[in-house]
Amino acid sequence: MAERDEALLDRVRAMERAIGEIGTTLDETSTCRELAGFLARLLGGSVAVDLFAWQGGPPRRAAAAGPMGTGRGVPPEPHGPHTTPDSAPAPAIAPGAAPGTEGAEPGPAHVLTAPLAVDDDEKPLGVVTAARVGRAPFTVDEAAVLRLAARLAARHIGHARRLAATEDTALHLQRALVAEPGRPHPNLEIAGGYLPAGPRALVGGDWFETVRLHFGRTLLVVGDVMGHGLDAAVDMNAYRTVLREVAATDLPPHRVLRHLDSVVAENDARRPATCLLVRVDPARGTATFASAGHLPPAVFGADGSAELVDLPVGPPLGTGVGGYEPTTRPLTPAETLLLFTDGLVERRSEDIDVSLARLAALRLPPDPGPGQVVDEVLRRLGAHRAEDDVAVLAARVRARHTT
Repeated sequence: MAERDEALLDRVRAMERAIGEIGTTLDETSTCRELAGFLARLLGGSVAVDLFAWQGGPPRRAAAAGPMGTGRGVPPEPHGPHTTPDSAPAPAIAPGAAPGTEGAEPGPAHVLTAPLAVDDDEKPLGVVTAARVGRAPFTVDEAAVLRLAARLAARHIGHARRLAATEDTALHLQRALVAEPGRPHPNLEIAGGYLPAGPRALVGGDWFETVRLHFGRTLLVVGDVMGHGLDAAVDMNAYRTVLREVAATDLPPHRVLRHLDSVVAENDARRPATCLLVRVDPARGTATFASAGHLPPAVFGADGSAELVDLPVGPPLGTGVGGYEPTTRPLTPAETLLLFTDGLVERRSEDIDVSLARLAALRLPPDPGPGQVVDEVLRRLGAHRAEDDVAVLAARVRARHTT
């Protein structure tokens, strides 16, 4: 009786360790690695975790661990016919040769398997297999710990997958909000892009927009609501709505900002935001800029070199202070204009002038169009690893062909 009590106590202690070691992140691959590592240390053998495919593909080896990291005795990665959740093996202790170990080491081999499922009546997410060679068979208590650890891992993997699905939905929503601006005039080529800040970001306040104006002109907009999350995204959408209404009056960019600032300042619940407006007039070959606390845009020439536009910067929107001034410069069909939010260039503990200089030092291939400018700038500045949301909008006047 005392021996059995000690065995039960060991089982409880093992599960206490499992709770602390498995599922420390909201990432299914990390959870599988933690499960494999925990069981390999506990059982003194090799462990493999395979996840089933839900879209008709083969299962994949998510994690493997073995004595001293060698992986000896780990079953070979699944091949052949596609495995489905319905074909998951039941929990079992199997004597005989461990898969993939025939002739590898002397002594009998023992295999222990369990499905990755929280409940017995649900379709498993995968299977965990433990194997050891030349040692005593697995005990009933070891099988129980394996099963409980697999259930614990399955619970965390389920949470991770639900979070990933939520994030994917939120990201598609954000991209739909950001990447579907109003149609510019046909005399303007545009391209845009949006990247969230890291894998755990849902939605944010970065956005861009284009608004058709009279006489073939187009207003380009990029903005950044302070903060992240759903509240920032809601405020971002409110800014866009007001902007469209104000821009429809065909006011010059600095007066659009002034009106937008006063409207937003009346609502204390709105977060401040930076904003850059550019009115492009292809007929005159000019661009008129106005900035509300936003970083300056860049212009890429026909030779691929970049130049930052020097323009006065007013206070962010929502302060009620106003004080926005316009700047006009030529814009030819050979030049591509790039508007962006600060996530593209800013780096932690780095002066903003250094960050902007890195953008200005870029040399793209000759005659870069809007799509190429967006792709190259995002890639060369490492925007996929940025610490903040990134929104970019590039535009170029279409050359008029004469016969």
